[in-house]
Amino acid sequence: MIRKKLISIICPVYNEEEAVPLFYKRLMSAIESLRQEYDFELIFTNNASEDRTLEVIKDIRLKDPIVQVITFSRNFGYQASILAGLRNAKGIGIVIIDVDCEDPPEMIPRFLMEWEKGCDIVYGRRDKRPEHIALQLARKVFYRITRLIADYDFILDMAEFSLFSSRVRDIILQNHSTFPFIRSELGFVGFKRLGIPYNREPRISGKTHYNFIKMAQFAIGGILSSSTFPLRLAVYLGIPLVFINLFIALLSLMAGGSIDMQVIFLLDFSYAILVLVFLSTYLARIYKDGIRRPLFIVDWQNSILNQANAGEHEPDEEATEKERR
Repeated sequence: MIRKKLISIICPVYNEEEAVPLFYKRLMSAIESLRQEYDFELIFTNNASEDRTLEVIKDIRLKDPIVQVITFSRNFGYQASILAGLRNAKGIGIVIIDVDCEDPPEMIPRFLMEWEKGCDIVYGRRDKRPEHIALQLARKVFYRITRLIADYDFILDMAEFSLFSSRVRDIILQNHSTFPFIRSELGFVGFKRLGIPYNREPRISGKTHYNFIKMAQFAIGGILSSSTFPLRLAVYLGIPLVFINLFIALLSLMAGGSIDMQVIFLLDFSYAILVLVFLSTYLARIYKDGIRRPLFIVDWQNSILNQANAGEHEPDEEATEKERR
């Protein structure tokens, strides 16, 4: 009897009691034709929802044992939710998808088809969104600036909506940054990948939890996780500034000191402030990394996983390799 391949589907949720049953129904319909070839596990990562999201998930599990849930002790954020799912997923292929269905579950069969052809990473490449054109433009600018200054490859117009192999997952989990940025990690690991263009759909229920401030914070965190360019910018600006200072000082001497040296002062002061901001930001990140607090805390009393050996920590690499063999 041929053993089916297990595919893990990770779905972060926060206050999505209305969306969860709609998403579940749509997801099951999308993967129904694949059930003869694959086994599935659906892991909801519940970011300490304050509504009935957890109860709704538990009700669905009573009818379908592939449904599982990991609940946090408090809201640790979207990226931590994904990591929690990755650490507990048992599939050889892992799908990340949001519950709001802005990323259509109907693309998962296409993801699996391309994955079976040898792609380690298959992701949705966002072309259009149902949002204001100014916000769409801001996103485009962010992706392209980040790619321009990134220390390694950064995938344009990609979010976390993707399917990737377990070996990619294992590499992602080796990163212990206090601000994990999964889409950046997928660009870092390399391997063969394919982007499938699509248009994002409107939410099936409720309102988005993101606002402009959160988006800006996320963008800054993404740049910090992807690039050291702001630190190097201090050098790129500092060297020309030295020659500008010397040139202005020389002109002042030749003019008998009649040139106002406030120009030099303003340039140097602005440069010092800029460098201080960059250094402080990266130093804060280094400090948080050094403390090594857990990225999330699981409330196991309100979590349900099918495997008996579930835990909050990264899998042992040697044990994982033996299991794979």
